[in-house]
Amino acid sequence: MEESMVATAANQGAGIPAEDHLCGRIRRAEQALMGHHEAVLRGHGLTMTQYTVMLVLAAEADLSGAQLARACGVTQQTMATVLTGLHKKDLIARTPSPAHAKVLLTSLTDRGRTVLDRAYQEVIVLERALAEAFRPGEYAALCALLERATTVLAEQTPRRR
Repeated sequence: MEESMVATAANQGAGIPAEDHLCGRIRRAEQALMGHHEAVLRGHGLTMTQYTVMLVLAAEADLSGAQLARACGVTQQTMATVLTGLHKKDLIARTPSPAHAKVLLTSLTDRGRTVLDRAYQEVIVLERALAEAFRPGEYAALCALLERATTVLAEQTPRRR
């Protein structure tokens, strides 16, 4: 009897209609954000991950692939593929580390900085529109609530064993 009650509650979302689930709302917002960014970045020949790497490199040059992978939240294998693509487009330069000959340090090229600046000018339009959609107090509260939600999501994510 108890198992069927648990199953019923799970199926009904504990009385919360599916369209009101917070996780679903977060997912839809994330999909809309990614769809926007991907459409804008496609016009500059970039993927979202490539753009993210370039933003990181704009803030701090001469990073290894491992450092970039950690900063961007991707595997080292994925980062290697991303860096190869950016290098082929002459958007980044890779030079041997003076400390570790087998490690390549990555930085933006002049062309990479130009492409990033142009893409950023389009991406920032959405950021400004979102900021303008809320009163200042609402915007600050939304940012704080999203940070809190992100913390809970990270805490609830099972760790690899």
